[in-house]
Amino acid sequence: MARTGIGIRTAQTHTDRLVGQIHVYDGAGKGKSQAALGVVLRSIGLGIRTSWQTRVLLLRFLKGPGRTYDEDAAIEALQRGFPHLIDQVRTGRAEFFGAEDITRFDRLEAQRGWDVAKGAIASGLYSVVVLDELNPVLDLGLLPVDEVVKTIKNKPEDLEVIATGRGAPQPLLDIANLHSEMKPHHHLTATAHGIEGIEIYTGSGKGKSTSALGKALQAIGKGISQDKSHRVLILQWLKGGVGYTEDEAIAALRQSYPNLVDHQRCGRDAIVWRGQQQPLDYVEAERGWEIAKAAIASGLYKTIILDELNPTVDLELLPEQPIVQALLRKPRDTEVIITGRCKHPPAYFDLASVHSEVFNHKHYAEKGVDLKRGVDF
Repeated sequence: MARTGIGIRTAQTHTDRLVGQIHVYDGAGKGKSQAALGVVLRSIGLGIRTSWQTRVLLLRFLKGPGRTYDEDAAIEALQRGFPHLIDQVRTGRAEFFGAEDITRFDRLEAQRGWDVAKGAIASGLYSVVVLDELNPVLDLGLLPVDEVVKTIKNKPEDLEVIATGRGAPQPLLDIANLHSEMKPHHHLTATAHGIEGIEIYTGSGKGKSTSALGKALQAIGKGISQDKSHRVLILQWLKGGVGYTEDEAIAALRQSYPNLVDHQRCGRDAIVWRGQQQPLDYVEAERGWEIAKAAIASGLYKTIILDELNPTVDLELLPEQPIVQALLRKPRDTEVIITGRCKHPPAYFDLASVHSEVFNHKHYAEKGVDLKRGVDF
């Protein structure tokens, strides 16, 4: 039966696919590398949760080892607990540079990273290979596009390959099974350029919740390595029940650092469609908002993820004005990340200092390909 409106598919509604896909995240908006980190978190969670063979390579171009990144400490913590599940390699300089600043070192580092990538793709050891910032490496001419595209196209059938960054070349987009473009929105309202620390990820493309999970990984890492008071709350609406692979990785981090991360799910273990809302949907939505409102006001959390809040409001399970008021009063040093698609943008969108709309150029699900545990959910 055809349905209209917003419907968030739960983990229990999916079957697993065996054939790996090629994902490309590009665009000028924020969230591309975060989406890659979100897939890493899910894949590690899958490996913790099941006996399925899963291993992730996180290969990061243009992000050399001379600089510390927030997520490093969280990834290292997961590596200590589960060394068989993830490898991380960084290549390149630790600072930004343009085409006019390219040196021999940059070309050698790009080639070193690509040699690692080729070996990983050919080895059959990995279920997911993340090529973070590969797109600008290709755009800068640091690697031959034809060779890279040919290698990725001829990957093992079950391997997921994820490429991120601005400037994805057309030959790479041509072989991609999924292409999400992050486009920035700039709100000029009474709040000028928005309230610092409010980020919104919306749109029809894949990468919204995944980016939020990547942001959570970064925040947890910051709490581990830099600021022990940097506590993180991950609150997810419309995703009740079990089967979400990120849960296991988050639980493992919670076990090691119980004072740094809290995680709560709200909603039935079922799809909620407009016009078919049940009383429990309203109860669960309100329960989640009461937790979120108290967390925002408390100042206890430095990063708060409100995953799928947008469709919860769009389904009229929550009113938008209390959310506006809570965000207007949030502590200056608290970050709030809000995700989810919606047909009618709520008023709190105008408060965001960062707003990425994820455009769907291509998605394998549109061709009837199943979503994959540890990658999509």
